[in-house]
Amino acid sequence: MKPDSQTADALPQQIQLALVEDIGNGDLTAELIPADRNMAGAVIAREKGVMAGSDWFNEVFRQLDPTVIIDWQVSDGDSVTPGQILCTLQGPARSLLTGERTALNFIQLLSAVATRTQQYVKAVAGTRCKILDTRKTIPGLRLAQKYAVRCGGGTNHRIGLFDAILIKENHIASAGSIASAITQARQASNSVMVEVEVETADELLQAISAGADRILLDNFSLAELADAVQTTAGACELEASGGITLDTIEPIAKTGVDFISVGELTKTIDALDLSMRLK
Repeated sequence: MKPDSQTADALPQQIQLALVEDIGNGDLTAELIPADRNMAGAVIAREKGVMAGSDWFNEVFRQLDPTVIIDWQVSDGDSVTPGQILCTLQGPARSLLTGERTALNFIQLLSAVATRTQQYVKAVAGTRCKILDTRKTIPGLRLAQKYAVRCGGGTNHRIGLFDAILIKENHIASAGSIASAITQARQASNSVMVEVEVETADELLQAISAGADRILLDNFSLAELADAVQTTAGACELEASGGITLDTIEPIAKTGVDFISVGELTKTIDALDLSMRLK
């Protein structure tokens, strides 16, 4: 899997900022190594997971030193196992040492997102439900994290506030009603999805009647979700959300909702254990 054009365009600046943050005006420790010394090495998985972020890893060394050669043994979206070599590297020792932490930070983060996403996707296997991410992302890395979600088999929700309309409680209060909020949304833009968050069965009926494209069922019980699926009868898409975990997601998917959004995919992250070994 490869990043889409929007993600690829944002990637160099993400790397540039990360390198400036880490290196500042120079890597004092790497300067202890003779400038003409070359080394080889490998990135190794220490636990099982899903690979993501090879383009970010490559860009770190492209910006630092284009003479570094990287040979990937896996592709983004591949499952990896403990002890598996993900890629090999060779080039100037100073460049490899300077880029090591930043390059690993990106693939450990993005592989963790892909791994967690795959766990949720597998948990709903056999249903028609799709796993969605949210906007609960690390600032500046949203496109990267949403790419990692795709690597794990998940589906992206809106990228930001600009590519879909999601009407929540405070929007409804400001607009006066669900119907009024949806009417204003249609007047503002007919080209994007209009989604409405509801908390009760009555609000669900209002959203259906007003012609929402998708309805977000916030913290509905299993029985309420099943009733919502029956009430909607395919008139619009349904998305379940609110405190959903791996332990609770399967029965939610079996109610028949179209989507389940999970903030944990990009918000609660334990970096995948990867290491770089040089020789």
